[in-house]
Amino acid sequence: MRRSGAGELGRPAYEDVVRGEIARVVRLQEELGLDVLVHGEPERNDMVQYFAEQLEGFAVTEHGWVQSYGSRCTRPGILWGDVARPEPMTVPWISYAASLTDRPVKGMLTGPVTMLAWSFVRDDLPVADVAQQLAYALRDEIADLQAAGIRIVQVDEPALREKLPLRRADREAYLAWAVHAFRLATSVAEPATQVHTHLCYSEFGEVLDAIDQMDADVTSVEAARSRMEILPKIKAAGFRRGIGPGVYDIHSPRVPSAEEIAGLLTAALDAVPAGQLWVNPDCGLKTRRYEETTAALANLVEAARSVRASLA
Repeated sequence: MRRSGAGELGRPAYEDVVRGEIARVVRLQEELGLDVLVHGEPERNDMVQYFAEQLEGFAVTEHGWVQSYGSRCTRPGILWGDVARPEPMTVPWISYAASLTDRPVKGMLTGPVTMLAWSFVRDDLPVADVAQQLAYALRDEIADLQAAGIRIVQVDEPALREKLPLRRADREAYLAWAVHAFRLATSVAEPATQVHTHLCYSEFGEVLDAIDQMDADVTSVEAARSRMEILPKIKAAGFRRGIGPGVYDIHSPRVPSAEEIAGLLTAALDAVPAGQLWVNPDCGLKTRRYEETTAALANLVEAARSVRASLA
């Protein structure tokens, strides 16, 4: 990390900056009235690259940039060998965030399927075996998060539907090992630990059975731009777990009003029982500025309180 005119920033100074940003984000979420907090991930460059840089078996280039979306770029890892986790990857930062608040703080990890999908992976090994190695590394991380007192852990799998084979004949086998890898990663979760996952925009209906088999306590999906088009399929499937259809399109600078968000939540209640419905943005907020994010989240909280009051 560099600062203009000041040369390189040493590791202790860098970590002080990160801790300061985490404290700022935690304080902001408390002020907004959010129920479950995150640490903001200021230490992360990308949701896959960050882990690839810490896991054995990955190599990361210095200049191998690829476009992620818009003007965002990343350097995908090269998964060349056996995967192992030498030490905790997220625990210190999540634990620090949790120490700043009495509210639950969610640990954030990237799932094995997404790590495979967004890396360069050798093609002479069965991909299911590689996914299993990644799952074991994540399982160790979840165990350490639990030991540190973190009781909500999210394992993101935005690429689950993206990696679905084009040939229908190959889909059953793919979904079998993908679900197995997720469940293996989260198998260490104790009854008191709530497991979340997240999926990005896609035809969720095609993988809804697999999502259910993943056995996450809560699944959040992007739904704001489609005006909740996934809801009829969720209702028809009789989805029994927690579900958070996104109510705020984070790919746009537009700030939705509290009334608009309340309308989406009311529509969601036609398909999801109130006790299973979670209120969340479509996805992560790293593409948005603080000003618009703060305004949108304030409206989200206001809408949630309004709908809760109407149900009471």
